[in-house]
Formats: sequence, C-alpha cells, structure tokens
Amino acid sequence: MGIVLLDIGNVIVSVDFEPFCRAVARDGGAGMEAIRSRYCDSPLKDRLDRGMVAPGEFLGMLADDPMTVDRPRSFFRSAWQQIFTPVPGCVDGLARLRERHQIWIMSDTDPLHFTWLLDTYPFMRGHDRYFLSFEHGLLKREPEAFLHVLDSSGLAPEQFVLVDDRPVNIDACRRCGMKGILFGNWTDLHASPLLSGVGRQP
Repeated sequence: MGIVLLDIGNVIVSVDFEPFCRAVARDGGAGMEAIRSRYCDSPLKDRLDRGMVAPGEFLGMLADDPMTVDRPRSFFRSAWQQIFTPVPGCVDGLARLRERHQIWIMSDTDPLHFTWLLDTYPFMRGHDRYFLSFEHGLLKREPEAFLHVLDSSGLAPEQFVLVDDRPVNIDACRRCGMKGILFGNWTDLHASPLLSGVGRQP
C-alpha cells in the first residue's frame, strides 16, 4: 500500500471561475476579464492560497473594489465559494483508490474554498491526511512543498505518487524523487501502472 497525494481542483472537483466573475463584475465582458485577472489568476490569489491574505481581508477587497457590484461581504463569499462541481467518476474513484492506498489530500487552496468543499461534499472528508497551501505557505509548483510532505511524514519519496492536473506540479514532485501522474480522468488513473506500483519495494 502506497500513499497517493491527491489534488482537489480538476481531479476531485472541477473549478470554473466564470460564474464568480459574472456574479461580481459591475460591467460584463471586459469587466469580467478584469475581475478574473485581478482575483482568480494573479499574485493576490497566490497570496490567498499561501495564507498570507486573510479571508476577511480578501472579501473586503472584493466588496470595496469599484469594478464589483454593490453587495455585502456574504454575497462575495458565496460567489467565491460556489465554483465547484464533482468530476465525473470521483466518488467511485475515491472509494476504489482507498481500497489499495492511503489518500493524502494535497491542494493549493484557500480557507474559503476548502471549508465550503468540506461542508458541501461528504467525499472530501475523512481522508488520511491533508496538506493545504494556506496552512503551510507552499504551492505545489515549488519542490519545497513536497519536501515539506517528506519531512512531516518521515517517509521515503518512493512511498508517494502525486495525482495532479498541472504539469508544473508533476515536475516539482519528480524533482523530489516522487512519482507523478498527470490526471485526465478517473478511468485512466486507475489503469496507470505508476498507481499500481507505488509503495512497492524495488
């Protein structure tokens, strides 16, 4: 039995920021693109995911931004959180994965997103361990994130395989001696020889 470091976004749940941008932008079109650029794919988002920006501070930025609609912070919290839908096959896929491996969730995420996911989807709960960027301050594109996992666990890199949808994260884990599987869908994941071989001694 090995340990699967399992990403959340676009592996367990799909992520779509468009409903958020549409809901909060004062002006459509260019306004939505400006919101996406400022809040969804930006240094600010990285800082939020690293735990360097508090959720309340982030929601305050949204509420005070002249590009956004005039709404209370609770509106922006809801819009920011409701961007997820389950990836097809994830529930059965997680159950099958647990039969053969430990599941350690490893995600670049923020407290607003993670809390909503735990509250909304039972399949997000009860995994063996959670390594969350907003708690340890490291993103998966950085090898240091995987060194943190190794240091925290005391285990060898050969015991782990990362399942993630981003090539840059797969590259970072491999630089630390771990295996990595670029996620496409749950059927292909379970057929991967890397998954069946993780944790076995050479």
